[in-house]
Amino acid sequence: MAAERLARLVRHAHAHSAFYRRKLDAAGVDVASLRFPEDLEALPLTTKAELIADQAANPPWGTVLTEPLERYTRYCQTSSTTGNPLRWVDTNETWQWLLECWKEVYRAARVGAADRVFFPFSFGPFLGFWAGFDAGSQMGMLCVPGGGMSSRMRLGVIDAIQATVVCCTPTYALRLAEVAAEEFPERPLAESSVRVLIVAGEPGGSIPATRDRIERSWGARVIDHHGLTEAGPLSFECWESPGFLHVNEGEFLCEVLDPATGLEASSGHAGELVVTNLGRTASPVLRYRTGDVAVKCEDPCPCGRTWLRLKGGILGRADDMVNVRGVNVYPASIESVVRRFGDVVEFRSIVSRTGALRTLRVEMEVTTGPGGQPALVAAVAAELREALGLTVPVDVVEAGALPRFEMKASRFIVER
Repeated sequence: MAAERLARLVRHAHAHSAFYRRKLDAAGVDVASLRFPEDLEALPLTTKAELIADQAANPPWGTVLTEPLERYTRYCQTSSTTGNPLRWVDTNETWQWLLECWKEVYRAARVGAADRVFFPFSFGPFLGFWAGFDAGSQMGMLCVPGGGMSSRMRLGVIDAIQATVVCCTPTYALRLAEVAAEEFPERPLAESSVRVLIVAGEPGGSIPATRDRIERSWGARVIDHHGLTEAGPLSFECWESPGFLHVNEGEFLCEVLDPATGLEASSGHAGELVVTNLGRTASPVLRYRTGDVAVKCEDPCPCGRTWLRLKGGILGRADDMVNVRGVNVYPASIESVVRRFGDVVEFRSIVSRTGALRTLRVEMEVTTGPGGQPALVAAVAAELREALGLTVPVDVVEAGALPRFEMKASRFIVER
C-alpha cells in the first residue's frame, strides 16, 4: 500500500510541482518506469537549503506547491533556528491529514475525549501545537489556548480548569515547574490535576535526566513527540515503552541513512532521518533530509505497534554537532549530563574558538549555597569529562543570569 501511495505521489509531484519536476528531470529519473520500494534510492534527496533557495528565487511560496494557490487555507513557518524561515501552506485536505497524524500522538499517550488539554504558548506561525489543538478538538477534548499569558497566569489556568494534559517544549515544562515552586510553594505542582505532558520541539523529552526532572516536578508522565513544519507530525512515544519514538509509517516513508555512505544505516547505528510524507500531496517533500540524528530499533514494542522505532528519540541535529578538540559534541549530550544534578536550575554551553581550536565551557545557575558550589562544580565537570572525553570548565553564575525560554531553547552557543 505504501509503495502504491509513493508511486502516485511521485507522479503527482512531477506533474504539478515545478520544483520536483526540475529536480527529478535533472536527476534523470523516468517517473513512469519507477517501481517501489526497489527504486526508492533513484529519487534524489531533498534538503531544506534547496527549499529555502527556491522560495528566495520564487517568493513567497517557491515552486513546490501542486495546487492552485487559492486552494491553500493554512500557513505555518519554521522556527528559523538554523537560518531564514521556511514558509509552508496546506489545503483543507492536507491540513486534515496533519490532524490525523496528531491523533496518533494522542492515542499513544492515552489521551482522549475526557481530557482537558492546555497549550501554554503563543499561537504564532509554529505548526506543531496548532495541529495538536485542532486534532484534540476533533477528538472531543476540551482544548484551552494559553497565548498572551505570563507563566504565573498559565499555572493559574491549569489549576482553574483542572487540566489533565499539557502540551509544550521540555524547556517550558521545566520553566513552569520553576515558577510554580517560586510563586505557589504551598501547592506542589506534583499534586496538580495534570497527568500527562506531551513535549516536542527539543530532544529533552527522550533524555532520561530531563524526562525524570519533568516527571518528578509535575508528578505526571512525559510523552515525547517529534515533527517538522515541512514534513508534519512524524513520530511519537507510546505509553508502554519510554525512550523510543514510533515513526508513523502509516503516513510516512522513513529511512535512516549512514552519513558516510548515504545508504541505509544498520539497526543500532546512528544516521540521518530522511522522510517522505505520503499524504501531504499539496505541499510534499520527497526523501527529505530532516537533519535529525537517530538510531533505528527493529525490536518489537510491547504496545503492539509494528512501525519503526527510534531508540533514544532524536539524538540531536547534524547541523548542531560541533567538533571540540577532536571530539564531536551534540547539545543533547551535555544536557543529558547536566540535568542529572537537581541543584542545577538552568545552564548554557558556550563553544569558543582559540586560534585553530574550539573550546567548550558550561555556565550554570544553581540552588546550592556558596559553600557547596565547589563540590557541585567538580561533580558536573567530572561527569562531563566521563561522557564527552573532554575537560570542560564549569562556572556558576548569579541566579536569573541565564535566559528562560517558552519555545525551543538556545542553550548551545557557538561563538564565531
